[in-house]
Amino acid sequence: MPEGNGVAIKRKIHPGSGRRKAPKEPRGRVLEPEAGEEVAALLGERPRRSDLLIEYLHLLQEGYGCLHARHLQALGEELRLPMAAVYETASFYAHFDIVLDGEAPPAPVTVRVCDSLTCELFGAAELLQRLPDALQEAGLGETVRVLRAPCMGRCDTAPTCEVGHRHLDLATPDSIVAAAEEASRLGESHPLVPPYEDLQSYRDGGGYELLTSCRSGARSITGVIDLLADSGLRGLGGAGFPAGQKWRLVAQQPKPRLLAVNADEGEPGTFKDRYYLERWPHRFLEGMLIAACAVEAERLFIYLRDEYPAVQAILERELAALQEAGLLQGVTVELRRGAGAYICGEESAMLESIEGRRGYPRHKPPYPSQVGLFGRPTLTHNVETLYWVREIVERGADWFSSQGRNGRKGLRSFSVSGRVKEPGMKLAPAGITLRELIDEYCGGMSEGHSLKGYLPGGASGGILPAHLDNIPLDFGTLEEFGCFIGSAAVVVLSDQDDLKQAALNLMRFFEDESCGQCTPCRVGTEKAVKLMRAPEWDIPLLSELAETMRDASICGLGQAAPNPLLSILRYFPQDLERP
Repeated sequence: MPEGNGVAIKRKIHPGSGRRKAPKEPRGRVLEPEAGEEVAALLGERPRRSDLLIEYLHLLQEGYGCLHARHLQALGEELRLPMAAVYETASFYAHFDIVLDGEAPPAPVTVRVCDSLTCELFGAAELLQRLPDALQEAGLGETVRVLRAPCMGRCDTAPTCEVGHRHLDLATPDSIVAAAEEASRLGESHPLVPPYEDLQSYRDGGGYELLTSCRSGARSITGVIDLLADSGLRGLGGAGFPAGQKWRLVAQQPKPRLLAVNADEGEPGTFKDRYYLERWPHRFLEGMLIAACAVEAERLFIYLRDEYPAVQAILERELAALQEAGLLQGVTVELRRGAGAYICGEESAMLESIEGRRGYPRHKPPYPSQVGLFGRPTLTHNVETLYWVREIVERGADWFSSQGRNGRKGLRSFSVSGRVKEPGMKLAPAGITLRELIDEYCGGMSEGHSLKGYLPGGASGGILPAHLDNIPLDFGTLEEFGCFIGSAAVVVLSDQDDLKQAALNLMRFFEDESCGQCTPCRVGTEKAVKLMRAPEWDIPLLSELAETMRDASICGLGQAAPNPLLSILRYFPQDLERP
């Protein structure tokens, strides 16, 4: 049998030896010297650590336009990882393009069109259908590829797309073609970085004085934690765990302790963290450094959505400014990018990704506060929670807790999109109702549209009907109706929308984004999509399937995926009669 690259080698057994002879040539893929030199040059003086695998895959993708198999092999050699480990990680994330031997690389320019719920409401399907012909007519058929993509966190300007690394809001075929022509001509496309408050401007307004007082002991860290606890500040990424209590739990664990920030807000309908990071990044960064001081964490990680290239540029610039100004004081902050995996918004999957692996959720307990990153106690927070730290400490716990309505406490950042006149990020009292939110903050319903239903907490938070528009929107108020507020992503639906189709859109998203680790979620979402595409739904079977997914899935993705489906069955039976 011929020996060679990637071909099994037939070996003879020496009589009586009980051992195999060494093959004449190495087994598996043989490292190409040129590929090894290219990868070594690309990495330069960067450390060769396995937890940096995903960052280095990004470098390869950006440097060569894709991930060639020869480079994956060379990267594995540099990091002392087997090819299987490199490949399984690279193939897990949607934004990495792996090119095997003999395959053609992807087109130089990639256009990703969001097809999540809000963008679908505003014509994403038609845009995806028209775009290939428009690009062909412009002579870009060979140099541009079009992909459908999940939510990009720009729902208030739907439909949206990304051309290279540049987002287009209110996208049209003409605007996409123009952007693709520019990207093809220049060979790259940089993100548009909006105006924001930089370090000097922030310090002029008293920024980092609170951090300095905490570090010097002028302000008691215990007092800061007590203030956060008294204010009622909770985790605002979706889980809602009390922030002060979490700080205390982590501070009680043995050192060394770490901190990980979840800036991977992939929940369809959510864009509040992007809103804050693109305007006031230092509010968040100071809150993060105060949290690190409180739990005595010296290594900090910010896990950022790859769909937020402008935020990446801002954070890289401002973290460098903090380092130069001496405000990090021995604290190491590492910015890590995701690569297109919604599941990494789940905190333990995020930790796996930061460690350079597939984003598989971990079984709990133990919890990250006990065993987190690299096996160490880890404080995990989302962006908005840390954004409020300075404001609460300076203005007092009573100020924050007094902001609510209908018996609730605090403020909520609602990402509002859909059939309203003025979509966007709305800072409103916790406990506000949907009707109040639309009338007072969104200018009312869109012209010619009447409220039919709404998503109170993004794709996984379920769908409520119009007659329940008076429920206070907050943690713990929606569960009896089969929904939850989550990240406070509100998508407003009208009498002109097919809610059966909306539920199918959401289930397709969960099918695409299931990590595949557990069978109830992996198979359940796929089966649900097939059943929901049928002209008539098999309600008993769908109900049984939903129950299995909720009871047996490992993490919140599979457990919450049936919520939109169950909402349709419960609140919108009339939509099931539509063909």
